[in-house]
Amino acid sequence: MPKAGDLKRGMIVEINGDPHVVKTVESRSPSSRGASTLYKVRFNNLKTGMKLDESYKTDDLLKEADCSRITVQFSYRDGDNYIFMDMSDYSQYELSPEMVGEQSGYISEGLEGITALLMDGHVLGLELPATVILQITETAPKLKGATAAGRTKPATLSTGFEIQVPEYLDTNEFIKINTLTGKFMSRE
Repeated sequence: MPKAGDLKRGMIVEINGDPHVVKTVESRSPSSRGASTLYKVRFNNLKTGMKLDESYKTDDLLKEADCSRITVQFSYRDGDNYIFMDMSDYSQYELSPEMVGEQSGYISEGLEGITALLMDGHVLGLELPATVILQITETAPKLKGATAAGRTKPATLSTGFEIQVPEYLDTNEFIKINTLTGKFMSRE
């Protein structure tokens, strides 16, 4: 059973019988003597997708959820649904667009390094790799003399996702994107 002081982003705990994933943890140390550190934690309910904000003291115990993590690869889309394949036994899991949510902008064919959270044989959620490499399919022409630290412009990626990129990039270039922030990191 993890203590509140040990919580990290991505951990899964059980609250009121439902699995919740830790999204953010903020620690606050009160200035009065003898007061214990408080942790403000934002959870996402893996069954309903609803957010939950709770505060805990350092030694408060939480119950770990009975979930397993498996490595999956994105295979293809069947209509609107996303099909993922378990890399160990090649079984397939189908997820609706609502379950994938805003992560869909980072998912391209053959993307590996995805972790699926399973409970009772059902996928509750996905954890994407920290970075993905995608191709720019549409953007304004690159500007001569634009520098790496200069201004940005909008670019549409191969998944349909739109982000801000430096002005020196052009169509058909591959770029690395941080999946946590959704921001451009580097050219590939």
